[in-house]
Amino acid sequence: MGRMRVASRTVLIVDDDASLRQALESVLVGMGYRVVTAGSPDTAYALLRSEPVDAALLDVRLPTMSGLALYTAISHGWPALAGCIAFITADPDADDVRPWLDHSGCTVFRKPFRPQQITEWLHATLRARDRKVAGR
Repeated sequence: MGRMRVASRTVLIVDDDASLRQALESVLVGMGYRVVTAGSPDTAYALLRSEPVDAALLDVRLPTMSGLALYTAISHGWPALAGCIAFITADPDADDVRPWLDHSGCTVFRKPFRPQQITEWLHATLRARDRKVAGR
């Protein structure tokens, strides 16, 4: 099977670290993804209301709301994203984070991560979703 076409795929990155957002965006755009970014949950909601998104990467620690609460809100408001959301965090083992991450079953990328980890996850996740949608 050939390389997955990603040109029409949109990835939402939500992280309050602008340099990390820009670095991830650069890598993903270079791989053919369309990328939208948000530095806050409010911006993420606005983007989700106006943009079709295929996958999302959420920082756990965000201003005004945790990425964990944002995940719950996205899961309820945009159920098509189920299974296509991953977390990026510097501290996945924190007492207030680890039990929640274990329960969610989401993929977690520990900062610092290699961009290849993200692109591999995106390819596999979106390919699996396409198969599910196609009934295979």
